[in-house]
Amino acid sequence: MNAPRLLAAFGSGLLFGLGLALSGMMDPGRVLGFLDVAGAWDPSLAFVLAGAVAVSALGYALRGRMARPALAPRFEVPTNRSVDARLLVGAVLFGIGWGLAGFCPGPALAGLTLGLPEVALFVAAMLAGMLLYRFTAERAPAVGP
Repeated sequence: MNAPRLLAAFGSGLLFGLGLALSGMMDPGRVLGFLDVAGAWDPSLAFVLAGAVAVSALGYALRGRMARPALAPRFEVPTNRSVDARLLVGAVLFGIGWGLAGFCPGPALAGLTLGLPEVALFVAAMLAGMLLYRFTAERAPAVGP
């Protein structure tokens, strides 16, 4: 990776982590309060999510006006738009993990900087799940057309 791309990646990660910290996404209690819609619901993270969607929408709109990205040869945009069992199972597992632990991957990785044992345990479990998926996906028969 060349120096400008490395600097851009570092700056983006730093900005992302700072945003997660300032928004409260690294606080599992606050996240669980947001997910508890039937109890003591804390709607404040809805604004964080709305802001993320707005930034993403702006990025997609700008992408349509650019021939190529500033630091890459082409845009890497997913082309698969189908909803299949694999996507649904992944979404369910993500939601269960988020609801049980109060962390999703980005805030958990940023939360490692806090040195909290529960964050390290979550990240270790997340990495184990990724390895398990890779191990089983490579051995599973191909499904689909």
